[in-house]
Amino acid sequence: MAAIPREIRLTEGARRLDVQWEDGTTSSLSAATLRAGSRSADMVRAAVDALPPALAADLAIRDVLPVGAYAVNLVFSDGHDRGIFPWPYLRALAERADARI
Repeated sequence: MAAIPREIRLTEGARRLDVQWEDGTTSSLSAATLRAGSRSADMVRAAVDALPPALAADLAIRDVLPVGAYAVNLVFSDGHDRGIFPWPYLRALAERADARI
């Protein structure tokens, strides 16, 4: 499992992040999945309380910013702009999302 992306692209009106990994695997993550998986205080609290996260129905990804060679910072339409997703964590989120399908 190579946790290094070859290509990252926003699709579906910036509501999905498509990642092609170095090993040839492709992942497609919704903005809601990524926002819920962010390690922000509100998402961690929702997880601790075993509550579904409160997310806007029209949540989108406004920007994808590189963080060195190890992660991306995702900026969401709800104003959350500190979501740093290291490659292994992004890959783990993708695998969990695929397992739920």
